[in-house]
Amino acid sequence: MKKNVTTDMLVTKKYSKRSQLGEIFHRIKKNKGAMAGLVIIVFVILCFLYSVFFISYADITAGLVRDRLTAPGAKFWFGADHLGRDMLLRVLYGSRYSLAIGFAGSLIAATIGITLGCFAGYYGGLRENIIMRAAEVLTSVPGMLLGIVIMSTLGSSLRNLIITVGITSIPIYIRMTRASILSLRNQEYVEAARSIGLKNFRIIFKHILPNGLSPIIITFTMNLGMMILIASGLSFLGFGITAPLPEWGTLIAGGREYARNASHLLTFPGLFIMITVLAFNMLGDGLRDALDPKLKT
Repeated sequence: MKKNVTTDMLVTKKYSKRSQLGEIFHRIKKNKGAMAGLVIIVFVILCFLYSVFFISYADITAGLVRDRLTAPGAKFWFGADHLGRDMLLRVLYGSRYSLAIGFAGSLIAATIGITLGCFAGYYGGLRENIIMRAAEVLTSVPGMLLGIVIMSTLGSSLRNLIITVGITSIPIYIRMTRASILSLRNQEYVEAARSIGLKNFRIIFKHILPNGLSPIIITFTMNLGMMILIASGLSFLGFGITAPLPEWGTLIAGGREYARNASHLLTFPGLFIMITVLAFNMLGDGLRDALDPKLKT
């Protein structure tokens, strides 16, 4: 009898109803790739916080000539650059630029793209044609080339780089949001909202959009890595964050002259870019599986 009661309690606990967020997190925990990506992202965020509170600008610019191009070791874990500056501190300090660009650029792109995508999907007609043709024009230009043109016009600064990477990703959000709105705008609850006289703006952003957020959230997560990659590429080419500020792309650009005899100048910034972009992609894949209603068990 006691054994049956225990079994019933275990079954009840297993199949007890979780909240929506709890269910999503439970399914992410079952995905090893998504959890690995989440752990890496938490680590990079901790590096960002450490750089904000414990590393000053003087720490990343101070160096001794006798330490120039020192290989990684006990004194300098990531080695030293051509001016004897600690590469570990510079790489950690660079995380503040890369994450700030990624998150701020994604917020700009998402805000503009989601708004335009909602209007295009809900109203249709001329508005949809204008918005979608403009999105196609932006999409037809490669992101890196468009970024170079915008940065050449605006000038090199952190603010301009955030604006640039944000503009390059707006079409992605427009198309994703429009597809979500088109699949929901003729649902019964939308017709009911119209029948009681609710304004279109309220119907779009209070009733339709919240029910179509799943693909947008996935797009936002995966696009963060692409933002960081584009920003690093622009900085590497000299159109983004410039020396002596140690953005990851700038660090690689500064170390390419010493690639043969001091490869650590390229290796560690490159590794941080790679694992950060990979982590956001892995987490995005996990969110896609977790938010897919067809995969619920």
